[in-house]
Parts: sequence; structure tokens; C-alpha cells
Amino acid sequence: MKFRNLALSPRQVVDDIALCLVFFTRLPLPVFDFRGRSLAAAVWAAPIAGLVVGLIGAIVFATAERFGLAMGPAAALALVATLLTTGCLHEDGLSDVADGFGGGKSRGRKLEIMRDSRIGTYGAAALALSLLIRWSALSQLVDPTQALFALLAAHAASRGVLGAFMHLLSPARVDGLSADAGTVSQETAIASAVLGAIPLLLLGLGGAVFALILLGLLFAAFRALCLNQIGGQTGDTIGALQQVSEIAVLLVASVALS
Repeated sequence: MKFRNLALSPRQVVDDIALCLVFFTRLPLPVFDFRGRSLAAAVWAAPIAGLVVGLIGAIVFATAERFGLAMGPAAALALVATLLTTGCLHEDGLSDVADGFGGGKSRGRKLEIMRDSRIGTYGAAALALSLLIRWSALSQLVDPTQALFALLAAHAASRGVLGAFMHLLSPARVDGLSADAGTVSQETAIASAVLGAIPLLLLGLGGAVFALILLGLLFAAFRALCLNQIGGQTGDTIGALQQVSEIAVLLVASVALS
């Protein structure tokens, strides 16, 4: 893989994919030696981790449907599978951002709330709405093939935007997950976005175009919100962006595929 300033050896490609799988999932993977590779350098492979998460959800959906379950319960079980696969990593970020942005009066207070492990009313409401919308969108699909396409597109595209977000916004803190991840280069951000966008074609050309437009609008709006609220990004805001992006693609899929 090679962009202007992004040239990766086969070993680095494998290492970066493994690093993203280790970070973005809770799959029982072997211990890897990443040879000094950082998350910022490897984030181009985040959509590949998303494909794995989506595939697991789709397999559970198909299995449930095979045993005679209706689309509603099958969709619920598929969501359970994706949550277990990721360890609710991004849901945690969404709830923290909702609590911080909703309950904090100052930048410092917002960041303090976002670091609090306790969940508040805003966070609980955000999680409930996220699960409800994703479940309702998946429930509209009529067969496992549609669920496969929707889950692959949603999980890949929602992680494809993360590199650009980390590239365009500076960390809001001098410490923490986002600061420790390092600086994402423009080439890495572009590679991540391209890999994330390709699976959107599973929604059909019209669905892919609409999803890209919607993701672009959400990205711009959320970037502006983070700048206004805390002056940058954190690991929690990255997780929240993944959640709203996944929701957006699933909503498009529920229309484009059904």
C-alpha cells in the first residue's frame, strides 16, 4: 500500500491490521510484537477491524434467522454480538461525551465529567437511543444478506472516518488515549477514509452516495461541536463519532436495501 508519504511493507500491513483488531475488538488474539507501530500510524486499518465486527454480527443474525427467529430478535442478537466483540468501546465514548457536553458548564468541567467512570442521565439516554435506533434499522431488513451488507458497510465506514477526525482535530488534553495515540498523517487519514467508503457500495450506488453525503455532514457538524465544547478531540469523542456514523449508515441501509 502506497500513498505519497505512506509506504508500508507487507509486515507493517499485517502489524497494523493486527493492532487495529487488538485495539478495536476484544477478540482472543495472540500476543503481537508491533515493532513500535502506533495507533495513529495503523488507523488506516480501522475499517478492516470494522468489517470483522460487522461480519460477526451478520453471522449471528443469519444463525438466528436460520433457527426461525423473526427479524426483530435476530437484529437484537446481532447487536449483542457486536457489543461483545468490541467490548462496548465506542458506546462508552458516546455516553461520556453526552454526559460531558450535556452536563458541563466549562471546558474543564466537561473534560472532567468525560473522565468520570460513572454514567449520568445524558449518557444513559444517549446509549438507549443509540441501541434503539440501530436495532430498529436492522429490524427493517428482510433477510440475512441485507443484514450482512448493512453491517459491513456501517461498521467499516464508521471507523473509516476516525483517522480524518484525529488528523483534523488536535487532542483536547495533553494526556489520555487520543494524545498517546500520536498524530495521524494526511495520507493515513485518506487511506482510512477510502477503505471505509468502499463497503458502502454494498448499499447500491444511490445508497452509497447518500451515505457519503450524510457522513460528511455529520463529520463536519460533530467536528464543529467538539471544537466549540472542548477545543479538540479525545478518545471519547472518537468513540461518539463512530456511533453516530454507524447509526447514519444503518438508517441509510434500512431504506436502500429494504
